Amino acid sequence: MLRTVLITALAGLLAGQQSPAFEVASVRPTADQSSTQAGLQITAGQARLSGLPLKTYLGIAFRLQPHQIVGPDWLGTSRFDIVAKLPDGAMPQQVPDMLQTLLVERFKLQTHHESREVAVYALEIAKGGITLQRVPADRDVINNGAFVAGGSGSAQGIGVDLGRGSSYSFADNRFEAKKLNVDMLARSLQNYVGRPILDMTKDDGFYDFTLTFTPEDFLAMRIRAAQSAGISLPAEATRLLDTATIDSLIESLRKFGLSLESRRAPIDMLVVDHIERMPTEN
Repeated sequence: MLRTVLITALAGLLAGQQSPAFEVASVRPTADQSSTQAGLQITAGQARLSGLPLKTYLGIAFRLQPHQIVGPDWLGTSRFDIVAKLPDGAMPQQVPDMLQTLLVERFKLQTHHESREVAVYALEIAKGGITLQRVPADRDVINNGAFVAGGSGSAQGIGVDLGRGSSYSFADNRFEAKKLNVDMLARSLQNYVGRPILDMTKDDGFYDFTLTFTPEDFLAMRIRAAQSAGISLPAEATRLLDTATIDSLIESLRKFGLSLESRRAPIDMLVVDHIERMPTEN
């Protein structure tokens, strides 16, 4: 009898648990699906995400990069604007979990995880060690690589605020970083190189630095970033990737005591089993 009571009580507690959720949320298709404008701004009370494809929202929700998500091709091109109110007392770091709940409720999302071996880049410390000078960083929550506090982008470049003084810009043939650690650098760069970058350094320092690229490599990196963001590009643009390199990125990293090498490694992948193309009514 006691065992039955305990099981019943536990079942009741579990049934009462709810996934974190926005208080209210509006989800609408982006008016101009071909626009290169996109933005993300999250405060203590509101989340505004505009012009991003569903694949990017999935990446934020599950703390993964877009190339870790397997699903229909249209996930990378169907763009939506989301404006959501956070519950009183909620922290911006809870937004990914709330976004998961939103995708399940509005898009009927169903997923599972798999490990797949793919081509990656390994970021390691070169012989002689890192030559960068550490800077103070006020961070009690390390960036997870997919969720950022705010950012905006256009055809000219992108600026991303990772919170607590950490940020980067990608424009004018350079990547300018403020208070980034190596793991944040790896996760930030991987959309520009077309494959995952694994931080193998075990270095925990934060740094200010600038990486410079040739105009040809910078253009190719912009094209890869646009593809990752679901932007439709003319065939002549994508054909440039056939002969593109990341040689100037590799050389720029080497100047700071870091090496980037091509390998294959198992990566956690999120497989989309079901998702509706349009959300339920707001």
